[in-house]
Amino acid sequence: MTEFTPFSALLGGALIGVATVALMAIHGRIAGINGIVSGLFAMPTSPDWGWRAAFIAGMIASPIAMMWVTGSMPAIEVPVEPLLLAIGGFLVGIGASLGSGCTSGHGVCGISRLSARSIVATVTFMATGLVTVFVMRHVIGG
Repeated sequence: MTEFTPFSALLGGALIGVATVALMAIHGRIAGINGIVSGLFAMPTSPDWGWRAAFIAGMIASPIAMMWVTGSMPAIEVPVEPLLLAIGGFLVGIGASLGSGCTSGHGVCGISRLSARSIVATVTFMATGLVTVFVMRHVIGG
């Protein structure tokens, strides 16, 4: 269990909101990571490549900035085997493709725009996640 830190949670949420609104206002694009990354690799000569690369670079640089501000890296603990982590990532990628977007695109951007499709998608992946955790922890015993 991690300790809740309201200031960092508020600051992180505000930064995500500002980045989401800025991307929509400046480029007219949704801040869905799945779409940003797939567009980055699908069209390296596109005029969209620069903002996509900058967005991903900012995501990579964020923990480094956190370390610079706080003096320590964010604690990340992944209590599963690397093979299971890879399989889970693969399944999430398939789900993001089938669902026409990822959690950030639907959950952050779509719900804030009151998109019915995004609300249904978010409810679906949240329910699926809850069922998966329940089955893995209480039925299978992992």
